[in-house]
Amino acid sequence: MALRRTYGVAITAGIAALALLLGACGSKSSGGSTNPAGGTSGSTSGGTTTKSLKVGLAYDVGGRGDKSFNDLAAAGLEKAKAALNIQTKELSAVQGESDQAKADRLTLLASSGYNPIIAVGFAYATAVGKVIPKFPKIHFALIDDDSVKGPNLESLLFSENESSFLVGVAAALATKTKNVGFIGGVQEPLIQKFQAGYQAGVKAVNPAIKVQTAYISQPPDFTGFNDPAKGKVIAEGQYDNGADVVYHAAGGSGGGLFQAAKEKNKLAIGVDSDQYQTAPADEKSLILTSALKGVDTAVDNFIEQDAKYQFQAGSKRFSLKDGGVGYATSNPAIDPYKAKIEEYKAKIISGQITVPTTP
Repeated sequence: MALRRTYGVAITAGIAALALLLGACGSKSSGGSTNPAGGTSGSTSGGTTTKSLKVGLAYDVGGRGDKSFNDLAAAGLEKAKAALNIQTKELSAVQGESDQAKADRLTLLASSGYNPIIAVGFAYATAVGKVIPKFPKIHFALIDDDSVKGPNLESLLFSENESSFLVGVAAALATKTKNVGFIGGVQEPLIQKFQAGYQAGVKAVNPAIKVQTAYISQPPDFTGFNDPAKGKVIAEGQYDNGADVVYHAAGGSGGGLFQAAKEKNKLAIGVDSDQYQTAPADEKSLILTSALKGVDTAVDNFIEQDAKYQFQAGSKRFSLKDGGVGYATSNPAIDPYKAKIEEYKAKIISGQITVPTTP
């Protein structure tokens, strides 16, 4: 079990000890003079001075290897590592942990000298709100939430409803039964944006198409993002009830959808990353497309901007217009529908279509 909401000498001493351990485990810092903004001065390229960084990344439940949201954050970190002089430390959330455990994780990174620190997922919002005032000189990024404000915090947001609309169009064009499904990991506002966009895309093509919807768990239970077994049971139910295309916004639970699609020989739609690319060979053909979310680009950009002394507090949103979200075209099965999907995409970008954010 993760750290609980306890305070006092024991926790303080524990964090301090772990901080020393993190420092010992990290690679040696490169030489250079210390900068007031943190880090050491690094290279100069194209007239822009960059600083060397120690970047901390706190994953949501599932961590590296979830083949979705967390892996995109990891990919962004790897992009930054390839381009910049940085050290990194990655820590992951534990199923069912408290907000205090998340706050302790962020505190551990901050007290160990990591700056900037990236919190992956809206579940870190409460923890970020507690921690950022205690470390005013450290820059933080919070992905998928802008309820917390601070002069040292940037929120990285996405128009998931827009990409979900496009895969809804794909589902409507591909269905033969005029019956499609949606599976959300946890029924909360962010995931309901996916549902709203998907339903709107389906209905834009054909209002008569039935859309089945289901959620794996309810707040404060966030296990719905990492429970493939339950995801599979729900998907089987939707297929048995007539759906022949099902879209998930359920993180690691989406693996259960893909298993069900294979067994039922039906179509599935992935989320966040191009899940056709990472699926087992016997599931690939059934993943029609995926709603793409540029978490990798957002993480990479945030780190690079910080390295260039260009951190900006506030919120930054990635949308269809700037390529921050989209849909995957890796599976040739999507080819017959691309022209129509692109028509709807152009209408969203131009403002002709406004995609809803609530079901």
